[in-house]
Amino acid sequence: MNLEALNKVADAMVQPGKGILAADESTGTMGKRMDAIGVDNTADNRRDYREMMFTAKDAMAYVSGVILYDETIWQDAADGTPLVKKITDAGSIPGIKVDEGTRPLSGAKPGELITKGLDGLDKRLPKYYERGARFAKWRAVIDPTNISYAGVLANAHALARYANLCQEFDIVPIVEPEVLMDGDNDIDTTYAVTEWVLKETFQQLYFMNVKLEGIVLKPNMIVPGKKAAKQASVDEVAQKTIKCLMACVPAAVPGIAYLSGGQSDELATAHLSRMNEIGGFPWQMTFSYGRALQAAPQKAWSGRPENVAAGQAAFLHRARMNGLASQGKWNEILERQHAA
Repeated sequence: MNLEALNKVADAMVQPGKGILAADESTGTMGKRMDAIGVDNTADNRRDYREMMFTAKDAMAYVSGVILYDETIWQDAADGTPLVKKITDAGSIPGIKVDEGTRPLSGAKPGELITKGLDGLDKRLPKYYERGARFAKWRAVIDPTNISYAGVLANAHALARYANLCQEFDIVPIVEPEVLMDGDNDIDTTYAVTEWVLKETFQQLYFMNVKLEGIVLKPNMIVPGKKAAKQASVDEVAQKTIKCLMACVPAAVPGIAYLSGGQSDELATAHLSRMNEIGGFPWQMTFSYGRALQAAPQKAWSGRPENVAAGQAAFLHRARMNGLASQGKWNEILERQHAA
């Protein structure tokens, strides 16, 4: 393990004004996205869509790294250039999703999940490194309305084992313990469960000798469930998210790259910007968004070659807005300028 190299990559991933594009949707998830815009879910169409983003140089100026799915990291662009080279040519760092989804966790509450993918990971990581990946991602899924210590411990331990393996092969692990926002729980429940999950995760990282200077944390924000009777203001979300992370996340971690978790494009941006506007924390805070960066360009592109420029323009706007948010400089006036 080369901790200096790991730390250099981790710092680059969370550098001010830039964030991470999560383009690691599985083939099944991409099928849902393609269906929504009336496009066949073929390997070529998935490649063409992602190539549209990776070659949008103005937009990629706000993207420090790109999380890829296994299919994508091995794909070549239409001109025969590996997609990973398109990413590095744009000044970004290629990364790879290494988890293999979830399965029911035996011995926990019915409905609790555990993430798969540790078996054989030590064989896959060197191949991904050789292909150009310098960071990886593993997502644990926690339902705040259906939770047990068995579920929290198992997922935190799996995250720590994954992170340990990544660092062994000089790959920066993105540690993603996601507390879902799909339910009807209030914001205080999200806070309590996130605090529990983060504290257990960092304990397990310590037990597995993971070097915090060589990771990036990808947590949820402290928001109420989407079905909650009472939603929260931007300021309340920002204040409670900062308070929770300050209580749980060691200062040695280079940066926080938030997941959007189903928030609307604009709300995910507003929350991030408000946190950076408040400041007072020891880490860089930026974004690692999927839908919140991609929904607009997907719709603008709609599978048509003649719409590539429109798709790239929509991607540029969302990337720029989130780049500003990572510095606390976003506002609604700048948000509306794109529509003009």
